[in-house]
Amino acid sequence: MSVVLGNRLGFAAEVGRPGPLCRVDLWAAGKWLTCDDNMAYVPQFRRDVLDAAAWLRSGKGSPLPFAGLSAEATHRRLTQRAGDDEPEADRQLRGRFQALLWGPTTDNVTAYLFRDKDHLVITLEFWREEHRRSHPEDAGAVFVVEIPAEVFVGILEGIAAALSAGPCESRS
Repeated sequence: MSVVLGNRLGFAAEVGRPGPLCRVDLWAAGKWLTCDDNMAYVPQFRRDVLDAAAWLRSGKGSPLPFAGLSAEATHRRLTQRAGDDEPEADRQLRGRFQALLWGPTTDNVTAYLFRDKDHLVITLEFWREEHRRSHPEDAGAVFVVEIPAEVFVGILEGIAAALSAGPCESRS
C-alpha cells in the first residue's frame, strides 16, 4: 500500500511502506523527480524532509533575490557560475535558496526555493547528461512550481509520517 500526497502538477509524493529503504516518488510541475533513484534511505530522508518542514514552518525562506527577474531567470542566474571556480559570494547566495537536498533520491535535480509571504516558488532543473539525453524535452528546461507554504509543509510532514509506519515495499 502506498500513501499519495499532493498534486503531481504542483508538488506530490507517493511513499511506499517504510523500512530501512523505501520507495519515494516525487513530482513537481508534472515531472517525476525521483526517476534516477526512488529508493530512499529512510532515517536520513525522513530527517531531511522534517528539517525542511520545520524550517519553512518557522517562516524562513527568502524572496527572489534579483529585482525584475522571473523565477526561471533567477534559477538560471544562480546556477550559471556554479562550479569549482565560483566566487564565494555567489556560492553563499546560491546556498540560501537551494532546496530538496534530501540525499541521493533528489540529487539529480538542482532546486531552489523562494518565499513570498505565505507562498513558495520552487524551481527545478535536471542536470545529469544521461537524463537530458533520454529526456530531450527536459534539456535546459527550468520547471517552476508555485504552492502555498502551508500546503508544501503539509506534504512534507505527510511524507515523514508515511515513512514512520511499517515495512517498506521493495519494488521500484
